[in-house]
Amino acid sequence: MDFLRKNRNDIFLFLIITVLYFCIRLVALTIMPIFTDEAIYLRWAQIALHDSSWRFISLTDGKQPLFVWFAMIFMKFIQDPLFAGRLVSVFTGFFTLIGLWFLSLELFKSKKISFLSSILYIFFPFAQVYDRMAMMDSMVGAFSIWALYFSVLLVRKARLEIAYTLGFIIGGGILTKSTNFFSIYLLPFTLLLFDFGKENFKKRLIKWVILFFFSILIAYGLYGILRLSPLFSMVTTKNATFVYPFSEWISHPFTFFLGNLRGLTDWLISYLGIAYAALILISLIFVKKFFKSKVILLIYFILPFTALALFGRVIFPRFIYFMSLFLLPLAAEGLDTVLTFSKKIIKYNKYYNVSGVLIIFVIISYSALSCYELITNPKLAPIATSDSNQYLNNWSAGWGVNDTVNFLKQEMSKGKIFVGTEGTFGLMPLSLELYLVDNKNITIKGYWPINEFPNEALSYSKKMPAYFIFYQPQHQIISSEFPIKLIYEKRAGDSNYFYRMYKIIPRS
Repeated sequence: MDFLRKNRNDIFLFLIITVLYFCIRLVALTIMPIFTDEAIYLRWAQIALHDSSWRFISLTDGKQPLFVWFAMIFMKFIQDPLFAGRLVSVFTGFFTLIGLWFLSLELFKSKKISFLSSILYIFFPFAQVYDRMAMMDSMVGAFSIWALYFSVLLVRKARLEIAYTLGFIIGGGILTKSTNFFSIYLLPFTLLLFDFGKENFKKRLIKWVILFFFSILIAYGLYGILRLSPLFSMVTTKNATFVYPFSEWISHPFTFFLGNLRGLTDWLISYLGIAYAALILISLIFVKKFFKSKVILLIYFILPFTALALFGRVIFPRFIYFMSLFLLPLAAEGLDTVLTFSKKIIKYNKYYNVSGVLIIFVIISYSALSCYELITNPKLAPIATSDSNQYLNNWSAGWGVNDTVNFLKQEMSKGKIFVGTEGTFGLMPLSLELYLVDNKNITIKGYWPINEFPNEALSYSKKMPAYFIFYQPQHQIISSEFPIKLIYEKRAGDSNYFYRMYKIIPRS
């Protein structure tokens, strides 16, 4: 009870932040159309839920399975698979928020900065996007933040319980996505926080080294679970799709560096906005305290950022999401500096609280606009153009999926039907299978490539109502020779691509 009385203000503020976070993340959670990668991951989770022999199904495409496993658990209790998968990201985002609070407190020794860091995270456009999508990146961010927090604790306290907790966190991270290996690669840099001035520093340093390797051993032990699957080698193959192996990179070490760096920087700035970027600069330029803490945060951001620019073969904004989180404590310290300065220039202290709230409101106003658009009209949300093109305004965004599912459910209630799709993997047919595959009245079949209309689909049309879905760029103009009749079409966001559903006309 003494703890509650002493910290009642902090507890009350954290409850307000928690309610605000879940309100912003949960409202209209499924308003954004299902994205291609979401359909893939959620279908994997659905298959793994119903067939234990497929618990490592994500390895068929070289992806680590932890997000799929969590989505599988949520699907067991939630009927809508898209809502269930996105709810996983909502909760992992909340753990990121908590992790930022503790990390900021440990690095800057200020509860005020910790709370400001959490508030900035809630309205951070980057987090708003990925905490609301059924993809791995929110979980990657959570593990990254907590890994740094426990790495800092380990170097300062060197205790066994911290070491094995850190090992499990890093292990969970690398079971989610390969980018979490940076939590291992960057861990030695935390020695910047090691206190060499205290007595027995050699003994303490040796203890830290032993615990360091103990943590890594646990992490790799957890990662070794993947070796139970014969598909383990697919992870390396998939990574090579996005990142140049050293054997290839050495032949053109800087050919793509500047282009990658320019693209990554543009995405970062578009998500940080002027306000967040200004706060980070204020922290770095005008605040002299906690120099080593700031260096650690910058290392955890700059080194992965530079490595991606050097080795990136195919890059997307989501690859830098986890790195950008390490900038938020800096922005929070910058905001704290601004609030402290405003207090000094206001003569009458009774106006300080009002001015502080007003300053925070101005800082987050642009981000709040992004949040509002994401839950009301996501097509207009001011997010990075590359992400907008992928998730909202391109053929890869499944704007027509809900209409298709509702239409086909009505048709299935009348008897057996067939649905053919353009594509055998990805948005189609997996998004339809998510909602319809358990019904015995429907047969779903994907086809690729479609140079001529599939005879099998045509033969189905002679036995039952049959439909076909085209949505990819190469079939935006459908051949007049195809035996199909348009039922409806839906524009893919604000793009020139259309999602079209046809009825197959039976003929000889």
